[in-house]
Amino acid sequence: MRRIAFVNEKGGTGKTTLAVHLAAWAADKRGQRVLLVDLDTQGHAGKSLGLDVRTLVPNAFHWLTDKAVAFADVARPTAFPNLKVVPAYKQLQGLSQALAGQERPLHRLAERLSEASEAFDVVVFDAPPSLGPAVSNILVAATEVVLPVALTYLALDGCAEVEKTVERVASEESVAGLHISAVVPMLVRRTSLAAAILERLETHFPGKVTPGLGVYVKIDEAQSHGQTIWEYAPTGQGAISMRTVVEAIWARTDRA
Repeated sequence: MRRIAFVNEKGGTGKTTLAVHLAAWAADKRGQRVLLVDLDTQGHAGKSLGLDVRTLVPNAFHWLTDKAVAFADVARPTAFPNLKVVPAYKQLQGLSQALAGQERPLHRLAERLSEASEAFDVVVFDAPPSLGPAVSNILVAATEVVLPVALTYLALDGCAEVEKTVERVASEESVAGLHISAVVPMLVRRTSLAAAILERLETHFPGKVTPGLGVYVKIDEAQSHGQTIWEYAPTGQGAISMRTVVEAIWARTDRA
């Protein structure tokens, strides 16, 4: 089972947007049985697929901290028959405290996923914009990391931090094969600074940088309606560009 984590310590990089669209595309266009796991307190992955995450209890927090909560209790259906979501909300702010002192706290997500391992072909993780215990749990459970990078001045600092974290968790928690498989340029603009950052990314991550995604208002509008861009505006440039990006991510993770 492929386990693809979307990780960046900085907010506003489009991480959730990519995670949701890759999950929906894999379910709808590739016929994969997909589970999308949200560990961000904002709950935007579920919201982007039309779920009212404020009312969905139990959610990811209860599943990770209470062994009496079964996977079936938290895996929610979506408009895509092959796609289910484990939603999150503000309760996840207490995850670190809830897991403190427990045995192998960073392996909790991986252990809980084991009960669903035969039901899905792909698990997609949407990580919070931080490098705390939620992200560490995701990295222990994942096999592949996708790194969305906004083409801004400080973006490369964030890349370096994520790369170090991936290497540290893989070493300290004995996660064989964990690696960054795709780097996605986001908020792409035609400026000399953006071009310079893109060149440095391609030098540092040879063969892993995908086509970039610009800023498309229709994508934001689609999310506000609980839809993907392909449902909301399927013939627009945003839909075409998003499809190109997720296909490139899939191709890179597929051969990793």
